[in-house]
Amino acid sequence: MDEIVRHARERIDKGSKSFAVAARLFQPAVRDDAFMLYAWCRHCDDLIDDQELGFARAPDAATTPAERLAELREQTRRAMAGEAEHPVFVALSRVVARHRIPERHPLELLDGFAMDVEGRRYRSLDDTLAYCYHVAGVVGVMMAMIMGPRDRATLNRASDLGIAFQLTNIARDVMEDAASGRVYLPEDWLEGEGVPVSEVADAKHRAGVFRVVARLLDVADDYYASSSYGVSRLPFRSAWAICAARRVYRDIGQVVRERGPEAWDSRAVVGTGRKLAGVGLGAAAAARAATLGRYARPPARTDLWTHPDLGA
Repeated sequence: MDEIVRHARERIDKGSKSFAVAARLFQPAVRDDAFMLYAWCRHCDDLIDDQELGFARAPDAATTPAERLAELREQTRRAMAGEAEHPVFVALSRVVARHRIPERHPLELLDGFAMDVEGRRYRSLDDTLAYCYHVAGVVGVMMAMIMGPRDRATLNRASDLGIAFQLTNIARDVMEDAASGRVYLPEDWLEGEGVPVSEVADAKHRAGVFRVVARLLDVADDYYASSSYGVSRLPFRSAWAICAARRVYRDIGQVVRERGPEAWDSRAVVGTGRKLAGVGLGAAAAARAATLGRYARPPARTDLWTHPDLGA
């Protein structure tokens, strides 16, 4: 394992324990590239939010988020031109070159971070889903390319899984995000519950916010279900890793549901036992996808958000 891969692996071990468990199920070459893509994604996210591996750190008063975003765009373009120096950008350079990932996909992720920098508001579910695509769905697309598929049908299912993951993140982190001035829940849904956007974190609205979050998790379930039809296009080890990750992440949403309005009294996490169960159940799901799934006709995605350039 060279230094670039080792650096990337350390970042995923510290920054995403849930995905780290599933990532180890990939074949070595796919696993290393998944680690390297993640390291770049994590670095970009942390730099925009003044965090370290998802946790708060002392703010960087010398630069603004907009300036940091501009620097990320420049370094990302240089990486895709093979001119990177920083380890995470060297990692990105390797991955996009090896798998011929179009330049627009890494830049789409940065467009998602721009939504945060600009203080974008999310009036409708479609607005929330567009954000989810840019910060997570496109990562699913790039991961699919690392695993092999490049056809539009499979890339759409990969995007669906990324969107489902991000909807789960939003449900888990509602209060933390609101404290930072970010509300990703559809504003029209909040209005229907009588919850002003500026008061999402107020305890008196906890029941109303939970009802909105429960609706959002129902939407996430639609995207999780759709994503399952792309798994049959993957090699078994990749399918196993993806099914395990999907099971573990979906369980986070289930923890939120089970807690009800007290969901945010402490961070919703999936324990080691549930993660190990997810690995086992993921293997079973991957086996079904590799046999029966390859002969099943996937349902249409007509009701799901679709990036216009990926096709239906």
